[in-house]
Amino acid sequence: MIITQTPLRISFAGGGTDFPDFFVEHGGAVVNSAIDKFVYCIVKERFDDRIYVNWTRKEIVDSVEQIEHELVREAMRKVGVTKAVEISFLSDIPAEGSGLGSSSSVLVGVLNALYHYVGETPTAERLAREACEIEIETLKKPIGVQDQYIAAYGGLRCFEFGPGIEVRAKAVRASRSSLEDLDNMLMLFFTGRTRASSTILSAQKAGIAVKAPVLREMTQQAQEVRRLLESGAVDQLGALLHRAWESKRKLAQGISSSEMDEIYARAVEAGALGGKIAGAGGGGFFLLCVPSEKRQAVRHALANLREMPFRLERGGTRVVLNMQRY
Repeated sequence: MIITQTPLRISFAGGGTDFPDFFVEHGGAVVNSAIDKFVYCIVKERFDDRIYVNWTRKEIVDSVEQIEHELVREAMRKVGVTKAVEISFLSDIPAEGSGLGSSSSVLVGVLNALYHYVGETPTAERLAREACEIEIETLKKPIGVQDQYIAAYGGLRCFEFGPGIEVRAKAVRASRSSLEDLDNMLMLFFTGRTRASSTILSAQKAGIAVKAPVLREMTQQAQEVRRLLESGAVDQLGALLHRAWESKRKLAQGISSSEMDEIYARAVEAGALGGKIAGAGGGGFFLLCVPSEKRQAVRHALANLREMPFRLERGGTRVVLNMQRY
């Protein structure tokens, strides 16, 4: 039996510049961080030759081709596991539509588990690259590459993309005190809505050519966030998050809404310095930057939403249990 633990993520700036359609020509950058909320994948050998997959439903099939969970199906094809296995998932948050990169965490986690199941130890780069191949090339999902890379690498990172196909993973060299300040300033609130991001992301992908100036600006914002965090000026992050949110709203309809705008306005009025909707937008979680003396006021202003306490997570996907077969 193999159990992997794979973190979810928050993104500070640059989301959207991680689409290959953009960064291969122009280059892009994202600053994001893993958080201490996880997806767990359990892979267990079975006595019989059938394949069992337990997610929001239970599948029992005779071949990989019959699996409806497309991420599991393609991960098994990639690794070469074909039978006599049971795969199960547990998650700390709603499994879909959260804006915290859960789908890519599922895929990176199951790839990691399956490779260890067959006796291999994959690198973070390999897991991220193969997860991107599955989601973008095989399944044709209209997504970028930041989620797969942060799930694999973990930590507080600046990922630089292109020009060309190269992805460079760089740790943000923030001091211990800056990381503590960051932990104490960030808040996540669940809007109560989950959404399929594909509609928003498809529109965003289709508009890349005309939105290239905005995306280039967002690349620069990501580098600004990196410099700010490395210099220790964490109290200035809120204003940069606000600028990043204003830029992101220009990419496609549906990223925000009157309801999301109203939530944000209430938070700012109560003392939040800035924030943004997590992920593609349209629902999921709101990330806010709030000084410690204003946190209670923001909680009161957003009392109809559920807060999710969290901290930044240093590690990426990892094996937490490995009971080798005999």
